[in-house]
Amino acid sequence: MGLVKISEQLHEEARIACKAMSRSINAQAEHWMRIGMLIEANPGLTYAQVLRQLMDEARESDRREQGAARISG
Repeated sequence: MGLVKISEQLHEEARIACKAMSRSINAQAEHWMRIGMLIEANPGLTYAQVLRQLMDEARESDRREQGAARISG
C-alpha cells in the first residue's frame, strides 16, 4: 500500500463524502480514483455508464470468489 498526499480541501471533501456513502476515507478516495481513471480512459461514457461498469466488475469478481470458495470448501 502506498501513501498519496492530497490537499487539505480534498481530504475534507473525502471525509464528508465517506460519511455520506458509508465508506472509509481510503475507500472513498479509491472510489473517486477508479471513477476518474475510467472516465479518462473512456471519455465518451456517462457517469451512469461508468457506475454500471463498476457494478458489472464487482458482480464478476463476486462470482469468481464464490466459485473459488465452492472449489476449496
